[in-house]
Amino acid sequence: MPKPSKHVFVCAQTRPPGHPRGSCGQLGSTAVFQTFMQQFEAGQLYGQFALTSTGCLGTCDLGPTVLVYPEGVMYSKVSPADVSEIIEEHLKNDRPVERLLAPAALWS
Repeated sequence: MPKPSKHVFVCAQTRPPGHPRGSCGQLGSTAVFQTFMQQFEAGQLYGQFALTSTGCLGTCDLGPTVLVYPEGVMYSKVSPADVSEIIEEHLKNDRPVERLLAPAALWS
């Protein structure tokens, strides 16, 4: 198996309706993950990049959340319509998508 140059983690955490923290699942992360899967498949990107659904990344109120490593770039409020831009700009061209970046204070 080739080592991927980048690894995309999509929060898929779900919580019961009315939970005080909410969840990325309630905010549409399943559709975001499915869109990544479809575009990875269509673009034959598996092997070059890795894709994993994950549990809570800790930013429930900013979801759906996507985290890209090795850079440690976190995107917030990602929609399926944003996926192609993340793939083209960040994964393929090493330019994070500024408009989707989670607040810098998140990492302090």
